[in-house]
Amino acid sequence: MATEIEKAIVTNIQGYSIHDGPGIRTVVFLKGCPLRCVWCANPENLDARVQIGFNRRLCKGCGRCAAACRYGAIVPGDAYRVDQVNCTACGECVARCFYDALVRYGAERTSEEVFEEVRKDKLFYDASGGGVTVSGGEPMARPEFVFELFSRCREDGISTCAETCGYAPRAALERVLPVTDLFLFDLKVMDPELHKKHTGCDNAPILDNARFLAEKGASILFRQPLVPGYTDSEENIRRMAEFILSLGGGYAIELMPFHRAGAPKYAALNLPYEAEHLTPLTEAQIARARDTYLDCGVRCIVSK
Repeated sequence: MATEIEKAIVTNIQGYSIHDGPGIRTVVFLKGCPLRCVWCANPENLDARVQIGFNRRLCKGCGRCAAACRYGAIVPGDAYRVDQVNCTACGECVARCFYDALVRYGAERTSEEVFEEVRKDKLFYDASGGGVTVSGGEPMARPEFVFELFSRCREDGISTCAETCGYAPRAALERVLPVTDLFLFDLKVMDPELHKKHTGCDNAPILDNARFLAEKGASILFRQPLVPGYTDSEENIRRMAEFILSLGGGYAIELMPFHRAGAPKYAALNLPYEAEHLTPLTEAQIARARDTYLDCGVRCIVSK
């Protein structure tokens, strides 16, 4: 009997990326994440369900969306238009909107469908040493999907990379490990209480999974979102450096400076933007964080 092909909710397949692994890469963004980081730049990938977003600035009030909706999920007036309780995310309102005021975040795709799309860029991967990266959300929430996609990539000579927050069952990492060339592994806050306060989850499973991957000899590039007032303290950086050094293997870390690019998506989903009060770090502040890692003996690069 034929095995059913795995599916996942995909929000975007982004080609020609140079920030998510080596070389030129295609990044597959999956929906669903166990963490709720205050600074998250991808709120459309937090909820595992397909969602409809609304851009109030683009809405002309023509009423076509309300006429198309069979579930009464379009709210009349000038306020936020989508009733997220009644909305089924069918997308009929999006199809009827002439002004791009409505957007559908996510669509169910099979691993085979995604592979057929990402393999179109193989020429760029081969020329640059790039490949395919899965991101999110949290890809380890869909380990069978990632395994199938990466298995197909490996068979076609395409490099594979998984970006993970590390908060996942051990079995998920064990499943994808044999077909993953590189893990981009996020480390955020070392203090357990502060980590739970700022992300909603304990960091013990994350650190345990980092140790597991290191013990298995996985190729890992650690990444740290550098967020003012949350992750950028010297104490946090030095504790993180100490942890990385304890793993052996000469692992490096990449700093990901905070930005506000995700703010419009919070508005589109009618979600509070808890990082509203934050401003991006200065070049001097970023350099100070990098130099602290270097001073501790950890190789450190800064994402541009």
